[in-house]
Parts: sequence; C-alpha cells; structure tokens
Amino acid sequence: MTLTLYSRPGCHLCDDMKAVVQRVKESSRQPISVEEIDISTDPDLERRYGVEIPVLLVNGTRAAKYRVTEEQLMRILAGRMDESSCLSRPSCPTSP
Repeated sequence: MTLTLYSRPGCHLCDDMKAVVQRVKESSRQPISVEEIDISTDPDLERRYGVEIPVLLVNGTRAAKYRVTEEQLMRILAGRMDESSCLSRPSCPTSP
C-alpha cells in the first residue's frame, strides 16, 4: 500500500495530515509506504493543486483532501485492501 501526500512547507493542514498518516502507518499491520511531495518545487503540481492541499492518494487514487482523521484513513485503507484482494480472486463479485 502506497500513500502519497501532496503538501507544501508552512501548511498547517499538511502538517496535521502528515501526523495522521504517520500514526496510521505505525499502527498498521500491513506494510505502508509514504511519499511526501512538496508541490512548491514543481510548477505543474503548483498549478494542479495550488491552495487545495493537502491531498492524499492511496495507491495513486485520491482518498482525502484538506483533512482526514485516523479512523477515516483506517477505513479508507481497509476498503482499498479489500478491493485489491478481491481483484485477485476470480470468484469475487464485480461492482456495476
């Protein structure tokens, strides 16, 4: 499981989300890698995200913006783990 956090220095919401991500990572039984990306170092990312940060992606898919609690993030991760394990099973029902 890979978490990507788009943020910038001096962003208090970003610092809050980083702390939540770190606590969830430390308490998870599953391996989680975290990549932090500073949008202020890339003009394209700056244009894309601007002030709409922090943004958290889980395995490349947007999962949260601005705020997320530990409980919300744990539910998101559990749902993504269920989805990925389901995709590897031929008997798993597909969603419409």
